[in-house]
Formats: sequence, structure tokens, C-alpha cells
Amino acid sequence: MSTNWWKSSVIYQVYPQSFKDSNGDGIGDLAGLTEKLPYIKKLGADVIWLNPIYESPLVDNGYDISDYYKINPVYGSLDDFQSLLTTAHDLNIKIIMDLVVNHTSDRHFWFQQSCQSKTNQYADFYIWKDPLPDGSAPTNWGSTFGGSAWEYVASRNQYYLHLFAKEQPDLNWENPVVRHEIYKMMRHWLASGIDGFRMDVISLISKYQDFPNADKNAVYSKSYYVGASNGPRVHEFLQEMNQEVLSQYDCMTVGETPNTNSAQALLYTDPGRHELNMVFQFDHMHLDYGKYGKFSDIRFKMSDLRDTMTEWQQSLDKGWNSLYWSNHDQPRAVTRFGHDREYRIESAKMLATLLHMMKGTPYIYQGEELAMRNVAFNSMAQYKDIETLSVYENFKRIGLDDEYINKSIYLKSRDNARTPMPWDATEKSGFTTGEPWIDFSPDNGIINAEACLADSNSVFYHYQKLIEIRKKYPVVIDGEYQLINENDSDVYGYVRVLNDEVMIVICSFTENKINYILPAWLANSQAALLLSNYPDSPKTLEPKVEMRPYEALIYYKS
Repeated sequence: MSTNWWKSSVIYQVYPQSFKDSNGDGIGDLAGLTEKLPYIKKLGADVIWLNPIYESPLVDNGYDISDYYKINPVYGSLDDFQSLLTTAHDLNIKIIMDLVVNHTSDRHFWFQQSCQSKTNQYADFYIWKDPLPDGSAPTNWGSTFGGSAWEYVASRNQYYLHLFAKEQPDLNWENPVVRHEIYKMMRHWLASGIDGFRMDVISLISKYQDFPNADKNAVYSKSYYVGASNGPRVHEFLQEMNQEVLSQYDCMTVGETPNTNSAQALLYTDPGRHELNMVFQFDHMHLDYGKYGKFSDIRFKMSDLRDTMTEWQQSLDKGWNSLYWSNHDQPRAVTRFGHDREYRIESAKMLATLLHMMKGTPYIYQGEELAMRNVAFNSMAQYKDIETLSVYENFKRIGLDDEYINKSIYLKSRDNARTPMPWDATEKSGFTTGEPWIDFSPDNGIINAEACLADSNSVFYHYQKLIEIRKKYPVVIDGEYQLINENDSDVYGYVRVLNDEVMIVICSFTENKINYILPAWLANSQAALLLSNYPDSPKTLEPKVEMRPYEALIYYKS
């Protein structure tokens, strides 16, 4: 039933509690988002992905849902949500919601009942296992947020599985009643008018029923991958979901699929298989992982990034890519992949250029269009994120030095993405009249929406122009991707080709001035400049291009 509108869309991700507070309680809300819809419209994005707004104790900022049918009162009411949906649709902006169905909150009615008995109707809604003969956990799996992935409940004399926090018990997708309860809930929200779902850790919903132990050398916090990643029935479940629900609506789906390679991603996204429209992959997010996983002080290599992005551009020939640098779980892109000091503006524009001209659907995370950078908190007391606090405790316990701990947390904490959106340079940044739920970034005086909107050369307007190019030139949506100068150490160049249309994208990843020599087949193409992040780039493409620090160029010919 889908009309594939998502292929030409640009998606803006809103983290509700940090976007705009309308009532002064320090927490962003639905009314605040509704108020700011014209800002998103001005940028040019036409879909909003809304992080979870359901009823939740907020142990993991809403990814622990206690009632799938209710709006969390901190964000407003169902009426507020309907008002948001109506106003967005009037502006031709679609809304997709987060679907969190690998797990629920431990406060969910299902789980409360499941704990009571091994024989009631909810007994099998979650994954329960008997203790080993010595009373210990069924497997050696660790959870993402620290500690064992198993939690003991005396009333059942059993352990339940939680791949994330102990307050996030995993649902048992082997139980058809669970699946159909989820499909019923999905139909409810689609019938209310939403336009699709982003599906949280959807590659983890099917568990290997022999529950194998992990290798003793596996990273403990991800050791459950051995029995939960891309499991034996995951595609069966998604095809059932598609048949029962998704195929009945003109909606878009994007699955978050950790630990999934490009060949596996094709299984999720090949339209002939009737599963999902696209997935979020993590290969480019792992390029700076170190000995202890995500929290490291390693810098990515551009050649690794180019290899990874190219593989995904070329491998998903039948499928479709999700294009992103950042989201609520990742640090700020300009710090991670660009240069967040003297070349903050140039490198932010360069990163946007590189990504938005690729094949796939681009995602912009709130504040990315302002070139927000990682936040330099003064102490651990300012951090709120469950993952960051867990890592800090673990690193202290194993005796890592403070310099490493502080640097890796500054570079990788999810709280980098969660500081309140800076709307202006006032004391409360135009976000709230109260005390914000998490501290403001000290950058807000210089990095804010009001300043960007007043500057015609700002990163915001560069994003706006990139979105206009995507909408205007079919080659961006449908063209073939070809890498150029694949061994260059500083410049990532590629072309997009569709019939007679050729688009050439050249992006420098260095703060030095360098020469970039084009291959012969492009050198005399007479392509014209479409967009640059410097005001005086050559109007036509020359065989030798003098690249300035973090320069980004788009040339086009037809």
C-alpha cells in the first residue's frame, strides 16, 4: 500500500523532553513541539521522528513503557498529541512514533501479572528461566546498562531476561498472544493518524531458544548478542507484522538493527520480502570503538568511514539506506567526525553535504542543524544518562585512570545529545522558564537557533539548501553511487549518476589546504557548482581542485 514517499523525505528527530518546554516545568513537551513546528517546516524536513512519549517511569528516558496507549503526563495529554498531529499534517509534516516492543517497563501491567504466577494468562509474556543448579543465572549474558541480563524474582523462583536495564524486561515474542497484542497497539496508533514507526532494537526480538552462553572474551555489555541478535524467527515475525498491520497503511518503517551487517540488512529492507522500509545500521558508529567498546578516546579514520559508507551505499541495491550522523544515543557529529573548534561551521556543513547527497533517507537530529557540539560538563553530577553512569561506575571499579574516564565520557555520553535545544542566547535559552531537567550546554550563548536564523551563511541554511537539492534533482534519490579516488587520504569524493544526470560530491576531512586531482573521466566534465560551504568556490569543476579546510563541493551536469 505504501507510496514510497519516505524515499524523498528528510526526517527531523525530536527528543521531546529536550526540545521545547511550554509550561515551565523544565521538561520539553508536545505543546512546545507544536509551537516550534514552523521552525522544522522552514528547515525543509517533512517527517518528524518522535522519541517515546508513552507512559513511563523514565528509567531509560521513555524506552521503558508502562502503558502503550497512554501519553506520559510530563509531555501533555492525548489532546495535546492530536493537536500536534493535526498541526503537523496541516503543514505537510508527517509524524512517526517510536515503537519499543523488545521490552516493556517492569511497571507494565503485563509484567506485574507475569511475576505473580507461572500459570496465569500473562505468565508467558516475558522470558523466564529456571536458575542453574547452584541458583545462578541461566546464562552468562551481561546487559547493555551493566550487570547481568538476568534478574531473579522470588515469587516465581525464576530469572527474567532484560537485555537493557533490569526495569526493562524482554517480551517473549515466541508467544503469539504477545505479538497480536503488539499488532493491536500498532493499529491503534496508525488509526489515530500517525505516519509510521521507528522500531527500537528490532533485530533483538527473536531469541535463540537454546540460550547459548557467550564466549568469555565477548564484551560483557553486548554478550547477549550470541543469543538475541538477528535471531531465528526475526524475519518471520516482521513479515507477520507487515501482513497484519503495516501493509494496511501508507506508512514508513525504520528498524534500529544493532549488530547487523549489510547482507543481513538487505533481508530486512528488500521490498520483495515485505518487512521494513529501511534500517539504522551501526558500522560507521563503531569506527571509533576501543578496548572497552563505545566509550573510548579513539578517533575514527576517514578511510574506514569511506569504506563503510560505500559498502552500505552499494550493498543495499534492492533495499534502502537510512543516512545519519547523530541521534539521541550518539554524541554530537561535529565533535565526533568534524572539527568542533575553529572549523565547526565548515566541518558541520561538510558532514551534512557528504551525507545528504547519498542514496537513502537522511535523518537530522535536533540541534545538528545548528552545529551543536559535545557538552563539556564540569562534573559527573551533571550527567543523567543511565548508560553513562553505569560505564563510569564500571570504569572506576576496574581501575581506569580519571583522565581516560573523563575523556571517553565527554566524547561518547548520550547526554551530549540530550542537553536542551538552545532557541536563543537568554539565560534559559528560550527552552524553559523553569529549571531544565538536565543542564544547558555552556555554548548556548553563541550556538542557538536565533543566531543561526539571523545569519544567511549559517549551518541551518546550508541544511535547508541541501534539502532543496534533494527535492529538485532525481539523481539524489535514484542515482547510482560511485566512489572516486578511493585511496585519497584526506578527501571523500563520490558521484551520483542517473541517465544523463551527474552529481559530483567532494568533501575534505582535513584542516590543511590540499590539492585534489580528479580522475580523467570527470576532469573535463564542465559540471557547474550547485553548493559549497565557502562563498568563493570555483563555479565550474576543474581537473585540479584546491581544497580548503573541510571544504565541501557539489557540482552538477545534465
